[in-house]
Amino acid sequence: MPSKSSTVFVGMSGGVDSSVAALLLKKRGHRVVGIFMRSYNIDGCAERDAEDARRVAERIGIPFYVWDFEEEYMQRVVQYMIEGYRTGITPNPDVMCNREIKFGLFLEKALAMGADYVATGHYVTLRNMGAGAKARLALFAAEDTNKDQSYFLWTLTQAQLARSLFPIGSHKKPEVREIARRAGLPTAEKKDSQGICFLGQVSISDFLRNYIPEQRGAILTTRGERIGEHKGAFFYTIGQRHLDADFTFPKTGATGIPAARKPFYVAAKDVAANTIIVAEGGDDPALFRTEVRLVQVNFIGGKEYEGRVMARVRYRQPLAEAMLRSIGEGCHLLSFASPQKFVAEGQSAVFYGPKGEMLGGGVIAAAAAL
Repeated sequence: MPSKSSTVFVGMSGGVDSSVAALLLKKRGHRVVGIFMRSYNIDGCAERDAEDARRVAERIGIPFYVWDFEEEYMQRVVQYMIEGYRTGITPNPDVMCNREIKFGLFLEKALAMGADYVATGHYVTLRNMGAGAKARLALFAAEDTNKDQSYFLWTLTQAQLARSLFPIGSHKKPEVREIARRAGLPTAEKKDSQGICFLGQVSISDFLRNYIPEQRGAILTTRGERIGEHKGAFFYTIGQRHLDADFTFPKTGATGIPAARKPFYVAAKDVAANTIIVAEGGDDPALFRTEVRLVQVNFIGGKEYEGRVMARVRYRQPLAEAMLRSIGEGCHLLSFASPQKFVAEGQSAVFYGPKGEMLGGGVIAAAAAL
């Protein structure tokens, strides 16, 4: 645990969570330095966020600096996302941002400049487990399960955790806002950011069109019925309901009104053939998977684990019982006790032990249908 004389560099995003993280650390007696990480941003909100972070630092009474990671962010996060969609998967830029930027470049630079620790406003709990040679650091879900962000931190290692602090993990969101109000922080009522941070109000599909040209292709049902055209299989993800597409439904009755259909969800896509397959209604078996193969698996404790776990394949998805086992060549198989809905290749699957410890995670490479 950090001593009261520790120097902590706090990644301040301009939001209320990282603002309160810095405030709490200052109150605990640490030497706190606020850092705004300037990353790639396309809607101009970064300048406003940097100013908000500066105002919070001034209110708290801590030094504040802006570090420019824009070029590295573009190379390591944005290009990763673009190439992922281009190859037909659904990448997770938030996971990559944490791995490459916040607990990569930021951590490395902070330590080089004299920091003992870095801290962020993530909702997650860090605990010391075991003793002696078996001692380790472990991540657990945050006290506020509605805000828990452990899903995005499965790539972290023991070395990174040993230098990381998560001050708000034991607080619920309303408590965080109340702490900010009592301290007079200018971000106390600031709304939470939604979606992918560097996009702001720009949709993923609109952003991707700057790099991937539209290419019309067929929309097929699970029965093989052609019901319309989409604008490019690259732009869609598994489970997507709102399809920016042109449908050609069969007409019914003298009025020519389209036949009533249930909502459509993307069940599969083929970027080589440029087709997407949609399931009609949310209960179609085509939307469910029983097994997922994982690559790039990381075990936070440093030791590989096989056996029963609780796992999720999407952020905020309820945890489900599963079995995890190695299948060789760096791959693992996650077999669920009950079928899971909307499993997308490229997204993350994370798994937890019986007592709630986050064991690790991996990237979904393939999924077995029912």
